[in-house]
Amino acid sequence: MIMRKVLAAGAASAALVWGSGAAAQAPAEAPQVTAPPAEDALPGTAEEVSAAEVELPAREPPPPPAAATISDAIAAGKLLFEVRGRYEFVDQKKTAVLTKNGEAATVRTRLGWESADWNGLRGLIEFEDVRQVGPEHFQVQVPGATTPPLNGAAKVRYPIINDPDGTELNRLQLSWTPNAAFAGTIGRQRILIDDQRFVGNVGWRQDEQTFDAARIDLAHGRFKLFYAYVSHVNRVLGELRDWDSDSHLAQLTWTPAEQLKLQGFVYALDFGNSAANSSITKGIKASGKTWVGLYQLAYNATYAHQSDYNGNTADYGLDYWGADLAGTFDIYTARVSYESLEGDGTRGFTTPLATTHAFQGWSDAFVQPLGGNKGFVDGLRDLNFTLNVKPRWKWTYLFNIDVLVRYHDFDSQRTGASLGREWDAQVQATINPKLTAAIKYADFERAARVPAGSAAPPPSRTKVWLTLEYKL
Repeated sequence: MIMRKVLAAGAASAALVWGSGAAAQAPAEAPQVTAPPAEDALPGTAEEVSAAEVELPAREPPPPPAAATISDAIAAGKLLFEVRGRYEFVDQKKTAVLTKNGEAATVRTRLGWESADWNGLRGLIEFEDVRQVGPEHFQVQVPGATTPPLNGAAKVRYPIINDPDGTELNRLQLSWTPNAAFAGTIGRQRILIDDQRFVGNVGWRQDEQTFDAARIDLAHGRFKLFYAYVSHVNRVLGELRDWDSDSHLAQLTWTPAEQLKLQGFVYALDFGNSAANSSITKGIKASGKTWVGLYQLAYNATYAHQSDYNGNTADYGLDYWGADLAGTFDIYTARVSYESLEGDGTRGFTTPLATTHAFQGWSDAFVQPLGGNKGFVDGLRDLNFTLNVKPRWKWTYLFNIDVLVRYHDFDSQRTGASLGREWDAQVQATINPKLTAAIKYADFERAARVPAGSAAPPPSRTKVWLTLEYKL
């Protein structure tokens, strides 16, 4: 019965995406990166003349074209358009209150325009809309809140699926890139720092997280500096759950060689209407990659210390350690990763601006009561193993296949108690250059018991997603 619902909703999402897909044809939007964007490289147009050809009289070169106006730059811009249809199913351990499985069929549409370059300036505006297209068998809830779900008290019998209906201005930004050494952006924008462990756009949820911010990226030789002042965080639960912010994000990177990149970072977060999520995190990271014969090895190691900031919370100090090692041979990549987020029994290390879905399991079992963070009051240790395979199979309407399987083992950092394990799996593929499909699975099983003095782990749950995405 469950699979029949999954397939039916997947077909409905596919129809919506295919219907929207015929809207337009335009080049794909380039993803935002932390480093300054490179200037466009235009191909040369000079023609070579054979020595055997008759030599022609010299001619005066044509005058340079007139400088483009702002209107020309706007008219020469590109359409931003994408549609993502998704079906999500959740089977969570039942309680006296939570008595039903959850399911949601949603469609996210984005529409916008990005201007062409004018003296190093580019403007961008983009709107986003999220709509239910099926039964609303889920609750929308700030994790840990004691008030009724945002979509009504009757929904408390269903698990949480935080994809509420909403229409909002997703991005409105002006960027200036006069050269390869400087880039500045002001306005509502994406900010993705490295692997988004500490700052990201929560791209998995239908409502994207963006930032009202002023940002600069500087580059000099092997050094890069990133800084952003954030005045508002547009979170994934709609405008009523956004955070007022007086926060600073900074990162300095030195890359002496491909085998070694060193980074230092400071994230000072001050949220006027979410004091419990305010903190200052200082850290260092080393990463790199190299070849050993036919094998490519990649690594990273990160340490961070987090403490109270600006008098928003009681005094505390918590550490984060993370490391991973990956090896790639041909179409295969294997990776082992370890993370330790310290907890003191009252609160755990938090990453309130991160894309946390990518860490500590796709089931999102360890989302904390403070908000969209993942962690645990007793701290969390996560040892996980990943196998990624990219088969060379190609069919007319199915190619670029990517298969990923991951296993997590979770323990309490403070007490050492076993908390549970999780299996994650995903298969995604390209149907045509603008349409992709994915099926994703997560299964978290909590430990049967924990010793006295240890906090109880979150309840077991299984999740399945079917996604179709069209992007110009």
